[in-house]
Amino acid sequence: MLNQTNRPKTKILVDGGDPTETQHIKELIGFVDGQTTNPSLIAKNPEIQALIQSGHKLSKDEENNEYKKIVQSISPLVGDAGVSIEVFADLDTKADEMFAQGKEMYSWIPNGVIKYPCTEQGLKAAAMSVAEGMRINITLVFSQEQAAAVYAATKGAKPGTVYLSPFIGRLDDKGENGMGLIKNIKQMYSKGDGHVWVLAASVRSLDHLLYSFALGVELATVPTKVLEEWASKNFPVPDPSYEYVPAKALQEIAFKELDLDADWQSFNIQHPLTEVGIQKFVADYKATLNQV
Repeated sequence: MLNQTNRPKTKILVDGGDPTETQHIKELIGFVDGQTTNPSLIAKNPEIQALIQSGHKLSKDEENNEYKKIVQSISPLVGDAGVSIEVFADLDTKADEMFAQGKEMYSWIPNGVIKYPCTEQGLKAAAMSVAEGMRINITLVFSQEQAAAVYAATKGAKPGTVYLSPFIGRLDDKGENGMGLIKNIKQMYSKGDGHVWVLAASVRSLDHLLYSFALGVELATVPTKVLEEWASKNFPVPDPSYEYVPAKALQEIAFKELDLDADWQSFNIQHPLTEVGIQKFVADYKATLNQV
């Protein structure tokens, strides 16, 4: 178990949809600050898988109820970083529909954080949610321009009520340095008011996690196997001088000078990986449903 005096400043979230994993990590490291969920992770939940393997497909109402039950099981196991609950959205889902889902999901637990995709409609829903005082997490972020748009679209939010989730591993998969994007966003946000917190997501390795600590990200969502590796090495927490060396050659992502005071719609938020990510979540969600 981690000595609390050595606890990293970065809040640790479990990336998963199984409460038993959350409990395991809490016992292993002594705490869990929060959790992130999404349709893919919920589809992998053991109880959902057991239903599917028995030949039972869920109705949309059943899927929603199962998601709610899982989130409510996780909620008391985690701290103030909360449980990120993702709305069910495809590329055609409008902001009003996302917001209606988000508002209902936000009522499920006292420490909910609603996840919206980093699309035009997702950011419109985010702005509506901020106006209602809801905590939100903008997911499937792959560019500095998307990060600038999220900042601009959520101005007026209290610090720590807006999370931004850049996906490190998926950029690495495409040959780009995902940690470089995190570094660029942190540099850009250093000139802002601090209302958006960076949440390192799609963490694939211990090096990803350690460099996230060194960069001072506010949050990191981490799969169980990486947290187990961190524990096996006695919980190292590097200082800002830590040198990150990718496991393979990756193209560096150039820093851009962007105006955080610009209108959010002036930024180019289109990214192919965002679209691919939404389509993957939709496919995983539909795989659990009775489509008849």
